[in-house]
Amino acid sequence: MKTLLAMLALISTVAVAEDTRQLAPLPPAAQESLRQEMLDNLVAVNEVLSLMAEGKVKEAGEAAETKLGVSAMGKHRMKPFDARPGPHMPPAMHGIGMDGHKAVSEFAAVAKTGDRDKALALLPNITSACVGCHFSYRTR
Repeated sequence: MKTLLAMLALISTVAVAEDTRQLAPLPPAAQESLRQEMLDNLVAVNEVLSLMAEGKVKEAGEAAETKLGVSAMGKHRMKPFDARPGPHMPPAMHGIGMDGHKAVSEFAAVAKTGDRDKALALLPNITSACVGCHFSYRTR
């Protein structure tokens, strides 16, 4: 565990020194919408993990779908165009986000059956899209 933390610290130090991620030039309002959505997503992922740890598998599935899954898409559609992140993202970045929502819905469908082991096996798919996007793109 200590080795992993040391490696992550080294990687993040290098990343700060030379950020090679692709810039996704979003308007300021879209940046703020995306930032708030990402913070909300962190809270939602934490809730799903907590529910799984408590053995509340079906509840974890419900929370995942409602807050992060395909049914949670379109949160910004009623905002002005400049406040909607999706249309301003590079297509591949947008695709990673869509894949993340789909991965959450796949997890949610299994979790709602109560099958803890299968749901646990799908948990890393939820965060893989997050990691892939955050390591590939930046907004500033």
